Amino acid sequence: MGDSGEGLVDAEARIQEQIDEREAERSRRSGAAAPKNPERVRELESLRLAKSNLQRQAEATAHPVRQQQIQLAIAEIDKRLSVG
Repeated sequence: MGDSGEGLVDAEARIQEQIDEREAERSRRSGAAAPKNPERVRELESLRLAKSNLQRQAEATAHPVRQQQIQLAIAEIDKRLSVG
């Protein structure tokens, strides 16, 4: 059970990190003016969350082809984030 238990703990830690990141983002935005386009705000939050997830995958992946795929996905997310 050692391996499966560790995986569960890791998954719970990642979920908690994501929750903390969302709360921090909300607190930063609460001080700013009201969002002009709520749909765009949701899209940006989703992209940031996806990017952090991909970055964690990149750290855990050793296979070079998968590393390249992840880096391309992160680049695409960065491009979409910069358009806003």
